[in-house]
Amino acid sequence: MTTLLAYPNVSEGRDADVVAAIADAFGPGLLDVHTDADHHRSAYTLAGAPGELAAAVMDGAARVVQLVALGGHDGVHPRVGAVDVAPIIHLTAQDRGAASAEALLLADRLGEELALPVFLYGELAGGRTRAGLRRGGVEALSARMRFGELVPDFGPRVPHPSAGAVLVAARAPLVAFNLVLEPPAGLEQARAIAARIREGGPEGLAAVRAIGVALSRRGLAQVSTNIDDPECTTPAQVLAAVGRHATVAEAELVGLAPAAALADWPAELELGGRATIENMLARRATA
Repeated sequence: MTTLLAYPNVSEGRDADVVAAIADAFGPGLLDVHTDADHHRSAYTLAGAPGELAAAVMDGAARVVQLVALGGHDGVHPRVGAVDVAPIIHLTAQDRGAASAEALLLADRLGEELALPVFLYGELAGGRTRAGLRRGGVEALSARMRFGELVPDFGPRVPHPSAGAVLVAARAPLVAFNLVLEPPAGLEQARAIAARIREGGPEGLAAVRAIGVALSRRGLAQVSTNIDDPECTTPAQVLAAVGRHATVAEAELVGLAPAAALADWPAELELGGRATIENMLARRATA
């Protein structure tokens, strides 16, 4: 049986009761929840069959719209909506078509049933990037919609009054990965390192997106990355690149990673949140 994953990211990472209520709404296919107060964001990983997964995401998204409002949101992670992104993930190349169909079904339902403007990104949108859509946040996206520069692929042509918009894609697994820098490295150094190591930078690593952020609650700085293709670049290679410019105090995964992406991780540094897609699916199968 084909298994797909969904990876909705929600703009709430501080109210534990709200995070838990949303997790419950996603249902029994939930594999993992990662919450971060500084990013003010929670990432949920769900598994399900084609034809079922979109319905599970909808159940959780409906709860998000009830409980989460963007007004006054001050997390450091870029965002355009309460349900900020909701990609459908195929685990094999053979399931690419099934993931695309499920993503389009989800996008249509998010727009029709929850009145959320939906923008496709990645292969479903000719390569349009989530970073490009999120640049400037929900305020910039709203302005581009108002002036007709951006038209949603599904749903209304104006943002939801409290929940903004949502970005949907069908893609292969990526690795979301954060590195906390040891003081005295601060925000400016984290931003400079991110600019150097991300794809297109002077030391650009293939398929790596990176930003530098301040973890104000801890008084630390972080290089936050997405590795869009972990077959091209592994978290260990990102660690080495960052380590050439600052001492890395902590490393953590956000969500689940393919096991192969962690094969070369160095034993001397603990990887927080280390959990693989394969292990969590196996645990679900035996539950």
